[in-house]
Amino acid sequence: MLNNKIQDAINAQINAEFYSAYLYLSMSAHFESAGLPGIANWFRVQFQEEQAHATIFMNYVHQRGGRVTLAAIDAVPTSWESAAEAFKDTLEHEQKVTALINGIYALAIEENDYATRDRLNWFVNEQVEEEDNCRQLIDKLALVGDNGMGLYMIDRELATRTYVAPSALAE
Repeated sequence: MLNNKIQDAINAQINAEFYSAYLYLSMSAHFESAGLPGIANWFRVQFQEEQAHATIFMNYVHQRGGRVTLAAIDAVPTSWESAAEAFKDTLEHEQKVTALINGIYALAIEENDYATRDRLNWFVNEQVEEEDNCRQLIDKLALVGDNGMGLYMIDRELATRTYVAPSALAE
């Protein structure tokens, strides 16, 4: 059985994951309107990943006999000056998510909840990947600067990204 402290923390994380999904959907819509369908695609895939993360947490709460309680999602920004700004915002956001997950992990240690620690290990590794992907894109965008052809090439590259359901959904 999931104790109330852990359940509350995971429910807050579910809300954070849905906020993330909504944020990335907003970014996708913005870049689709800006004529950058590849960047829009990257954020649309990110939206799908965040929904999956929320689902993984929800499934876990249910597996442990807990109760999922969904909360309202705060409003998200709707426009960005550039792709570079959006990816910098994304990195900052992912760093906040990492801190939230680390906080739940610390709570799981404090509560001697080994099952939750085990589930969170997947998310800890996922966050390393998320932050690294953002840093790489920020670096690429910095290299091209205001070069339209460079942005075009990055946009084409990001158009090839596809959603792959996380293995943790199958568990």
